[in-house]
Amino acid sequence: MNSNNLILTGFMGSGKSTVGRLLAKELNTYFLDTDVLIESFENRKISDIFQSDGEEAFRNMEKKCFEWIKNSVKNTIISVGGGFPVFIPEIKEAGKVVYLKVDFENILKRMTEEERTKRPLFQDLDKAKELFDKRDKIYSRLADIVIYNNSLENTLQKIKDYYAGIK
Repeated sequence: MNSNNLILTGFMGSGKSTVGRLLAKELNTYFLDTDVLIESFENRKISDIFQSDGEEAFRNMEKKCFEWIKNSVKNTIISVGGGFPVFIPEIKEAGKVVYLKVDFENILKRMTEEERTKRPLFQDLDKAKELFDKRDKIYSRLADIVIYNNSLENTLQKIKDYYAGIK
């Protein structure tokens, strides 16, 4: 199935949801955030799912979400959670993968204390940095294109140019 989906990957706080919403509007298409989809389906927050059911249960929810996207979603901008590509390496089956790359230090600057508190894997900064380094390699390997998300305007333009070339 040629889905024409664009899947935005990147670490927590890399701008996937922000870029995805704006991009979908500019391309006159739909936007889907897998974390929001899971929260809606489960009727609870990701942090609550992690706390009560554990990470493995959440990853299984992501896999279920991926199967639905792969089989049912077309022409959509999709933002996936930071661990999604790590636990679902077959992500490309659902569309072209765009890695929004941001340095760890810039992610810290972007996120408020409240945002960090909401993210279960971001409670220990040393562990978060270790996780960032590990995931960066995976994101890069799985990506069809890597875009440094240093400027929203430039990022949107680069993705639109890429998308125009693959449609």
